[in-house]
Amino acid sequence: MKTLIVEDSFTQRVNLQAMLSEYGDVHIAVNGKEAMQAFHQSIFRDDAPYDLICLDIIMPEMDGQSVLKEIRSMEDRQGIPPGDGAKIVMTTTFHDKDNIMKAFRTQADAYLVKPIDRALLISHLKEFGLIPSE
Repeated sequence: MKTLIVEDSFTQRVNLQAMLSEYGDVHIAVNGKEAMQAFHQSIFRDDAPYDLICLDIIMPEMDGQSVLKEIRSMEDRQGIPPGDGAKIVMTTTFHDKDNIMKAFRTQADAYLVKPIDRALLISHLKEFGLIPSE
């Protein structure tokens, strides 16, 4: 599994990396602009798209909701049908209805409120078929 963690908080990046590194390669982006560069490179230059993207909402350069929208648009332009692209999990401190609904309308696959519950994250990975169910 190839993962991109998009998070401006050092502590949150370290925590997510610790949770996910046993399942494959984990790349880091510290803001939305870096996330778009990493995603673009994975699709167009490396031909090795991300399987999972953990995406914070509030970040410098470009917020997570905008990154989500751009990623889904880029996948659409590449002919990747909805549901077949990267699994995107919004990871945020916001648990209000507006942010949650906006994320799912823009095709987020899951929404987790920080601090991230490892068991819940792993449950989503199994549900997405990214890691085997034991």
